[in-house]
Amino acid sequence: MAEARIADVIVPEIFTPYVINRTAELSNFFASGIVVPDGRVEVGMRAGGETVNMPFWNDLDGEEEALSDQKALTVNNITADQDVAVVQALGKAWGVNDLAYALSGDDPMRAVGDLVAGFWGRVIDARLISTLKGAMAATKPTAGSGMTGNVHNISALSAAKSVIDKNTFADAAFKLGDSYANLTGVAVHSSTYASLFKQDLISTERGSDGALFQAYQGKRVIVNDNLPKTSAGVYTSYLFGAGAFGYAEGTPKMPVETDRNSLSGYDVLINRRHLALHLRGVKWVGTANISTGDGSSGHPTRAELATAANYSRVYDNKQIRCVAFIHKLS
Repeated sequence: MAEARIADVIVPEIFTPYVINRTAELSNFFASGIVVPDGRVEVGMRAGGETVNMPFWNDLDGEEEALSDQKALTVNNITADQDVAVVQALGKAWGVNDLAYALSGDDPMRAVGDLVAGFWGRVIDARLISTLKGAMAATKPTAGSGMTGNVHNISALSAAKSVIDKNTFADAAFKLGDSYANLTGVAVHSSTYASLFKQDLISTERGSDGALFQAYQGKRVIVNDNLPKTSAGVYTSYLFGAGAFGYAEGTPKMPVETDRNSLSGYDVLINRRHLALHLRGVKWVGTANISTGDGSSGHPTRAELATAANYSRVYDNKQIRCVAFIHKLS
């Protein structure tokens, strides 16, 4: 029986969409509805470029006027702005030694695809968290008018006032005022989850699809240890609304390639992803073609995504479906 090789089992036209779909299935952020496909971003990515511009009309404001036979109505302007997402072009290559055991399965392409999709699921989750760190700390467009309206920080308060509990959690949700009901999920560090679990504050709910999930105060819980935690015991949890993040996949020229080093006797699998993962209402203002530190240039790293100076708020605070809750544990 001939030895199975990567090139023998990978069919690019099938492998690429399988990996993309499977990645979404493996991400808790996708499963919770926090990340949803955004057609505007997808269209923008097809047009090319390193950023995607999404113009929008600002809401109408001001007070109504009483009609009078002595005075005409004042004509008010309708203003526009634009949200901006940054394109993230990513890639990874694996030697067959990392995938060898998968090639012995009854469906080796699916087995390899699951391994690759699992990798990208972790990458996308980590990049989403990096984006949260940067975007939620934004101070632009001007000092004092950034994201402070979406941040509830109690970590510097004394004793019990600094910890997460049902009361302080409610205070965090009400940072959005009468838009609080739009928050449907919360992402927490496992230590935060353990604290809430010990307080008997975690419930089991059933979604519309029949699947069970863990919830806190009716909000679906996502546990991820990449969420911010300091040595002083300060944690950041994020409350989300459905569709807080817009997402789109681009089309690399060569999404998947295989190669073989005949002299060394190993196969190589190369996978590339072009994607945009954007917190709606907080535009990217960083340099799209960012230096990688070695004289070359590339797309943003996780550290650059986590840099507050690279973002500026363009939506009203209440319209941004996210609150950063900075706290300690009991």
